[in-house]
Amino acid sequence: MKEAQIENLLPAVIKTAEKAGRRILEIYEKPTLWEVQQKADASPLTLADRQAHECILHELQALQDSYPVLSEESSSEGENALFAYEKRKGLPLFWLVDPLDGTKEFIKRNGEFTVNIALIRNRQAILGVVHLPVNGQTYWAAKGHGAWRQSPTGKKQRLEAASFRPDQKPVRVVCSRSHLNEETQTFIAQFPKVKRLAAGSSLKFLLIAEGKAEIYPRLAPTMEWDTAAAQIILEEAGGSVLEWKTQRPLQYNKTSLRNPFFIAYGKR
Repeated sequence: MKEAQIENLLPAVIKTAEKAGRRILEIYEKPTLWEVQQKADASPLTLADRQAHECILHELQALQDSYPVLSEESSSEGENALFAYEKRKGLPLFWLVDPLDGTKEFIKRNGEFTVNIALIRNRQAILGVVHLPVNGQTYWAAKGHGAWRQSPTGKKQRLEAASFRPDQKPVRVVCSRSHLNEETQTFIAQFPKVKRLAAGSSLKFLLIAEGKAEIYPRLAPTMEWDTAAAQIILEEAGGSVLEWKTQRPLQYNKTSLRNPFFIAYGKR
């Protein structure tokens, strides 16, 4: 698939993410419908997660260019799911989806949750859409075509990450609202002066892509669907997402779907 063809997919994927966002909001506004359950890894699962998953799956499979879909909630589909590496290792293209990123934030009712849809090719995200159901904003990027934000009114703005030096004062560091461990605090302590920003879900990447922060250290577990869509948006805005140990760009369709620790940067 050529870069021009990738960009042509964006309108349908944006529409899909926004449709899933409306499903989520219908439930978000009626807590009696939440039916919070617990998955095998002890993470929460709500009716909103499941309905957003079903919506996205249906819409992506109906596209003219239909590719396999790997969603965080695909485990409910049994043996047809792409969780097993043997079933996905040879795929040239596939969708990687987090129907509701930030379920804990959803349950806390702080609005900091997103819909994430990415297209993966050759271990890289080449298209990404992140939709924020509560404020109606949608962020997207396709490889070679820049990163963009669209307001609920349809106004579009190109995104550009802020340039910075590690020794500047202060460095704006965005941290997880739900995961701030000792390793992360040790990393932050190396900078002369820090202004901390807190955010949930993939919003942390978006703050850097918008130029509102410079660094996001994630020295705690994440999964591939947590990061793929936001990574391509940040990269197209001029930033980077690098593995903590190797300093190479974070990759996808690995043997394990768990990400290594990483650091997201603006323009260094």
